Amino acid sequence: MTGASHPTVALRDIAYVRFGDKGDLSNMVVVARAPEHWETLVRELTEARVAAEFRQMARGPVVRHLVPELHSINFLLGAALGGGVTRSLALDRHGKSRSGYAGGIRIALS
Repeated sequence: MTGASHPTVALRDIAYVRFGDKGDLSNMVVVARAPEHWETLVRELTEARVAAEFRQMARGPVVRHLVPELHSINFLLGAALGGGVTRSLALDRHGKSRSGYAGGIRIALS
């Protein structure tokens, strides 16, 4: 939802992003660096947006869980690990590299 009328920033500028894995699920956690960024994250990081950003990596559904008490969002990306980490031949596409990629997503500020 980046719009021409609003400036954009990289996600890493307003949030911490971490990835984890379990089976064939990739778990993305986004935590606002400051409480004032929470509403921006909720507005910009929808299930559809995250699914589109990771369409080459995650072939299953994306489910979003809001954790307002911690100003964070937890995403579960289905069918994202080639059958599971222990079955994949990829080099670390499961954690650090995905966090780096996600940090570059452009977010519109309001």
